[in-house]
Amino acid sequence: MIILPIVIIVGAIALSWGLGMLRRYLSRTLKRKLEGTERESITKGLDLFFTVILSIARISVWVAAILYIADLFPDSRAISQQIRDVLTSSFNAPILTLGKSSYSIINLSILGALLFGLILLVRAFIDIFKDRVLSIAGLNRGAQEAIAVIVQYTLIFIGTLVLLQIWGLDLSSLTILASALSIGLGIGLQNIAKNFGSGLILVFERPIQVGDFIEVGDLHGTVERIGARSTEIRTLDRVSIIVPNSRFLDSEVINWSHGNPISRIHLPLGVAYGSDPQHVRTVLIEAASEHPKVLAAPSPSLLFKGFGDSSLDFELLIWTAEPDKQFLLKSDLYFLIYEVLNQNQIEIPFPQRDLHLRSGKVEMSSQLESALIELAKQGNHGGVAPTY
Repeated sequence: MIILPIVIIVGAIALSWGLGMLRRYLSRTLKRKLEGTERESITKGLDLFFTVILSIARISVWVAAILYIADLFPDSRAISQQIRDVLTSSFNAPILTLGKSSYSIINLSILGALLFGLILLVRAFIDIFKDRVLSIAGLNRGAQEAIAVIVQYTLIFIGTLVLLQIWGLDLSSLTILASALSIGLGIGLQNIAKNFGSGLILVFERPIQVGDFIEVGDLHGTVERIGARSTEIRTLDRVSIIVPNSRFLDSEVINWSHGNPISRIHLPLGVAYGSDPQHVRTVLIEAASEHPKVLAAPSPSLLFKGFGDSSLDFELLIWTAEPDKQFLLKSDLYFLIYEVLNQNQIEIPFPQRDLHLRSGKVEMSSQLESALIELAKQGNHGGVAPTY
């Protein structure tokens, strides 16, 4: 009677340890096979799925072992039976009623596992669909992502309906639940519904696409992903920023890559008065034309903006086909401009002001004069006072 419980406990420990090792092995295998591929994003979902399933299995092993050991002894057999009855009634008792059907915790758990597996399956299919179909079709990255998002949401929606019908749920019984959800979306989930609707508009209207270099507010970066609720932007500092979809429709967005990526860059500068504007234009345009990132057609140009307080104000206009590298291009050109102006002895001015002091006699009262003389005597500590 004592040896058998010990054997069961040792077996439960071994089985629990084996399940833990299995989870870690599956996680390492997935990461190794999917690392560096576009399907790497599904690793976290599968890892979570395996963790939940194996954790439930480990808990079930220990519960079964404890109940079995309790049945071996007459004193604890009654308690074991009570615990078994409570667990059975708890998991089998209906907690949700839709129409004429009632559903227990076990039923809902099975449905949740099926829906989670459906989502993982659809994501895996979408990754293969993009690799094997969309990439071969010759579509750009933005079009591929738009088609993939539409297909993904469609498959999840259809698959959910099929699963619910196979599960035995009468879809007509969801009318009241759908009405309650719509009220909740309208009152408590306004922002989520707004962002979700904005995401659909972005996918279908495509004002921005994956791979576009955009500017929204103070953010500059490349669109990496357009999701149902938010969009991921990778900044020039290689930092990922999650932006709600509604922001792209509520505020102005500059899309440097929309339609034609060729863009014009403005570089304001000033030279000192006395410089020859024609000579300045010649040397700056020649300098800008030498940079490999500056397009020859349209060619660079220089605008004479006007007469500033301390300088002749110009603006150099250049064209580039890589707007996402405009900040590096501006820096290179300013280095080049500074070097060229120094070589041609064209002065870069600094703010200047003419200060004119008016001469004249300052009138003061006799009382003020006496007070100043007394103050000077005290400051000299007995020295010779100045005369006025």
